[in-house]
Amino acid sequence: MPAPDPRANPLLLGHATAEATILDALRAGRMHHAWLITGPDGVGKATLAFRFARRLLAGLPPTELASTETLALDPANPVFRRVAAGSHADLETIELGVNEKTGRLRSEIVVKDARRIGGFMSLTPAEGGWRVVVIDGAEDMNASAANAILKVLEEPPARALLILCCAAPGRLLPTIRSRCRRLRLDPLDDAAMGALLAAYLPDLSDDERGRLITLAEGSPGRALKLAEAEGLKIAALVDEVLAALPDLPAARAYALADTLLRGETGFSTFMDMLRAGLAAAVREAVRGRADPEQARIAALRSPDAWVEVWQALSRLQDETEWFNLDKRQALVAGLGMLNG
Repeated sequence: MPAPDPRANPLLLGHATAEATILDALRAGRMHHAWLITGPDGVGKATLAFRFARRLLAGLPPTELASTETLALDPANPVFRRVAAGSHADLETIELGVNEKTGRLRSEIVVKDARRIGGFMSLTPAEGGWRVVVIDGAEDMNASAANAILKVLEEPPARALLILCCAAPGRLLPTIRSRCRRLRLDPLDDAAMGALLAAYLPDLSDDERGRLITLAEGSPGRALKLAEAEGLKIAALVDEVLAALPDLPAARAYALADTLLRGETGFSTFMDMLRAGLAAAVREAVRGRADPEQARIAALRSPDAWVEVWQALSRLQDETEWFNLDKRQALVAGLGMLNG
């Protein structure tokens, strides 16, 4: 089964420390008005945020609060169902919206969206408990939106909670970061990844799930995206390219490009994986932990030379995607950079 939307996902593994921190705050009765949940993309930040929101909105009897070790709420609970449906009166979600003129998803959270927060949080809770706002992708706020958020943080309303999910906290204003209690989510270990992928991708073999775990580097969200984008097949093509170095035939490069461009995300997925494979080979070689194939690849150039190749591939990918250039030619050019 595919992973549910974070607001409807009852499953969270690998973040017991973060849950315990929130539960301790609930038990103490001293709930900070703003929480900043950080960590890599796809690691479960939004899932934890909505899990937090559901528990706060549902309340927790003192006897249960003293004994529970999780924020989990029964999916049959009315609060869970309303949060999942986006219909709970005391919950507001801010995320990238659609540009009304173009019909496309915006590249940033704009001040119009951020200004909804102050008015919403200042209202009396409809159900007598809390008002909660979740900002998913807080790093996407533009300067005006960030300043609007700052005003709320400086004068927080009573019984109102702001939860920011952010993969790049360095892009937030320092004054926003300083006013939030921070929770960092680390990449999941292999055991938690295996359990999640077994639940979400039961039709894959153990070997296939194991390969996704390696590729995703502790991010279940990334693993699921790779599975949807035929990541296992693309990973095999990356392995083929690396195994052929330092002499990948030009004819094969064109054939690979044609294969990759049959899918919408083939170009970006392949380039991401190729750069990751090169980086891992050089990194592990420098640390003395490379497997034989990684050691062979790393030995083809000096570490500094490989850094230059990695940077050139990054620029090539960015320019191709940003300016909508010919992806076939970009792939062939990128593969040509690898030949020594």
